[in-house]
Parts: sequence; structure tokens; C-alpha cells
Amino acid sequence: MFNNFNFECFRKWCVNKAINLVVVVAFLIFVIVIIFAASIGSNSPTIIVASNSVLSTKKIGWGIKRGDNHDQPDLGAENKKIIDEFDGYAMGNKDKPYIYLTFDVGYDNGYTSQILDVLKANKVSALFFVTGQFVKTSPDLLQRMIDEGHTVGNHTLKHKVMPEISEADIKEDVMSLHQEIFEKFNYEMKYIRPPKGEYSEKTIAYTNSLGYKTVMWSFAYDDWDNDKQGREEYGKKKILDNLHNGEIMLLHATSKDNANILDEVIKETVKQGYEFKSIDDFER
Repeated sequence: MFNNFNFECFRKWCVNKAINLVVVVAFLIFVIVIIFAASIGSNSPTIIVASNSVLSTKKIGWGIKRGDNHDQPDLGAENKKIIDEFDGYAMGNKDKPYIYLTFDVGYDNGYTSQILDVLKANKVSALFFVTGQFVKTSPDLLQRMIDEGHTVGNHTLKHKVMPEISEADIKEDVMSLHQEIFEKFNYEMKYIRPPKGEYSEKTIAYTNSLGYKTVMWSFAYDDWDNDKQGREEYGKKKILDNLHNGEIMLLHATSKDNANILDEVIKETVKQGYEFKSIDDFER
């Protein structure tokens, strides 16, 4: 009787049972995820599941708490967690006296050329985040940035706040500018700064998937306001009082004050023992 037992049929029966069990378990997991998503209140940030990670669409505004006596500032637990998780840059090594100089330049306000002159004279390389408007109106300045060894970063085509738009719109805003600069200048950007410093876990993860590394900052001041110019001593004091190791310095190239104080700021920064480094040489 034992000799008549069909081992092949028994093996197939076991395999079929195992497959059915896997299907049932997968279905139950799917149902649990749906129920969990449905239970989240309408006022809560949307949660998505992608690439085995749970990502939030909650909009976050980048902000820091300045340190004293040239100590590194507090980036905030949430900011630091997200920027580290997605391999972005916000502040470098606390033991290295390095400064990474960056400019946001949404448009040319007449001072970009002067800023480039100062950087060239002081042999300092900077990272310029440009928008579509700047590329359209000032291609000669962008070409000069590239020719003089600066890094050009993506500040998006239309400067839309990323957590407020769809992935399709983010891709259009980022990659259309990427393609335009590549085609016109044979230059491929790899760093991005989200417009207004507003982001979410989802938007950083998505721009990562487009081939970009997010660069935030560990110092900025209200230099972007064109109604608050003519405060050169104020600007100089803000910048120099807050120098710190690993600093990613954000200045706006639209500021007349910045253009006028930049040479003195660079010289005094070096005098205090800091070294300006390219973002390509960033050290954590």
C-alpha cells in the first residue's frame, strides 16, 4: 500500500497549498494597509507607501536656531532627521573650519556680475541655485558661472513650492530646467534647493529619484528683501557673527548689500581661520 503512494502528486499538492497561503497573507496585508490609510483623518498629512518606506507629504519650512560664539546652529530634530535620511546637505563636519558658499539667484537684479567679480578676485568657488527666469534672461551670466568654475544648482523652472504640487508638476519644474541647461550649456546639474526652503519627506525622496541631492543651509538672513537694502553693516555683522565650522552659507545674489560687502566678508572670514570649499568637496 505504501508503495502505491504517489510522491509526485503529494509534492504538487504541498506546493499549491503554499502558493495559496502566500496569496492569502499578501491579501490580508493589503487590506490592513487600506484600513490604516482610511483611518487617518482628513486634516492629517497624507502617508504614502513607496520603496518599502513610509513617506509623509507634510509641508515643512526649513529653519534653524543660531548658535553662540560660532557654535554650529541647531537644525531642529525633524529637519536633521530628514536631510540625513535622504543624504542631503545642510551643515558639514563640526571639526573642520570649512564654509560652503551658496547663492539663490531667482533673477538678476543687477548685482550678479559684481558678485562674480569678487569671487574671481578672491579665488572662491560658489554654488548658484538658478531658476528658469534667470536662465532665460541672463544666459551670459550663467555661462560665466560655468566658465569660472562655479557650481550651478537647480532652483526649479517656476519656483513652485514642491509639497503643494503633484509629482508630475515637480518633475516638469525640475527636469525641464535640467534639460534646458544641459542642451544650451552642456552642463548637467546635480544639486537642488527647494523653493522657499519648503519640502516634505516625499518631495525630497522624489527629487532624489530624479538624480538630485538636496542642499539646504545652516546660515541665512533677510537679505532677500529688496525693501531692506542699505544695511551693509547689519548684513556684515550677521554673516561674520554667525560663522561656524561646516557652514552652508545662503546669500541672495539679488541683494545690493551682499554685492557690496562680499569682498570684505570673504577676506574677514579667511582671516578668522575659515576656508571656503566647493560643495563638491563637502565633508559631513
